[in-house]
Amino acid sequence: MITQDDIDAWKVMYEMTFGDYQTEAQKTAIYPDEHKIVYPALGLAGEAGEVANKVKKMLRDGNFDREDVAAEVGDCLWYIAALCRDLNFDMGYIARCNLDKLHSRMERGTIQGSGDKR
Repeated sequence: MITQDDIDAWKVMYEMTFGDYQTEAQKTAIYPDEHKIVYPALGLAGEAGEVANKVKKMLRDGNFDREDVAAEVGDCLWYIAALCRDLNFDMGYIARCNLDKLHSRMERGTIQGSGDKR
C-alpha cells in the first residue's frame, strides 16, 4: 500500500522550482566566461532543432518516442537556465513575466496574431 510518506518522498524527488533547477544546472556549465550568452543561445537553438527533428521523424516514420523528445526538451531547459543565468535573470522571474504577458494578451483579445508588442 502506498502511504502519504511515499507520496511526499516522490514529490521531493520529482518536484523542483526553476530556481532549484537553475542552481543545479549551473554546477554543470563548463563553457568559458567569454562565451556567456552566445554559447547557451546557440546551444538552445541546436537543441530546439533536435526536438523538431524527432517530431519530424515521427511524421516520416510513423513512430513517436515521447521519452526521446522529453530528453531533448530537458536539454533545451538546461540551455535556458544557462542563458537566464548569463543574462542575470532568475528562471522563475522569466516564467512569471511570460505568463503575465500572455494573460494580458488574453484579456485584451490579442493572444492570436503576430508581433512581440501586441
